[in-house]
Amino acid sequence: MSADETETGRYASPPCMAGEVAPDYFDPLGVDPDQARDVARWRRAERERLRADRQALGVEARQAVGQALALHLQALLQNRFDGARGRVFSAYWPIKGEPDLRPLMADLHAAGVSVALPLVEVKAAPLVFRHWTPETRMVRGDWNIPVPPPEAEALIPDLTLAPVMGWDGACYRLGYGGGYFDRTLVALSPRPFTIGIGFQSARLATIFPQPHDIPLDVIVTEAGIQANRETK
Repeated sequence: MSADETETGRYASPPCMAGEVAPDYFDPLGVDPDQARDVARWRRAERERLRADRQALGVEARQAVGQALALHLQALLQNRFDGARGRVFSAYWPIKGEPDLRPLMADLHAAGVSVALPLVEVKAAPLVFRHWTPETRMVRGDWNIPVPPPEAEALIPDLTLAPVMGWDGACYRLGYGGGYFDRTLVALSPRPFTIGIGFQSARLATIFPQPHDIPLDVIVTEAGIQANRETK
């Protein structure tokens, strides 16, 4: 997180007044430093708001979201990728109130899908992916997140999930602010099919995309597929 994101106050440019300005007023290719700083401040505030909303959900409500998401995701994988059989599918270990798709990970493994989990191996570098099975003995990784051990096979994903803090109809995601996912997508060739996973309530009019932001291929919430870049 940059120092600019720690500042508070009221700002004059459109990103800081996001609720009062039409999204198409904002130039997504703009490189004006003041505008970029305002976007960073706005994103920090939105992350805090969305995180609080997510954490306020009860256990039963969160479980219902995870179950609905799993069904929609299974349908997407079946319809477009033959259930992902024979492919490498990167999932995630849920943290900070994220939808829990671990039961789906086990189901996909049983169906012959190679499941991987991303982790930070080098700071400020692209993520790496290690093979996971229900029997994998996890170790603590960066931010204390459970990850497969170093001896687990390294894999390159064909399909990857991206948990989103917020999302918009153009398939852009608001993440945690570290830039790891965007950095990873730039580094991977060919680029995996990327699926944003989030709450329906986390939809934003826009995230005010910057030149470094990379749109996902599709966004899935408990309400189903909500944005698809191929239809744009």
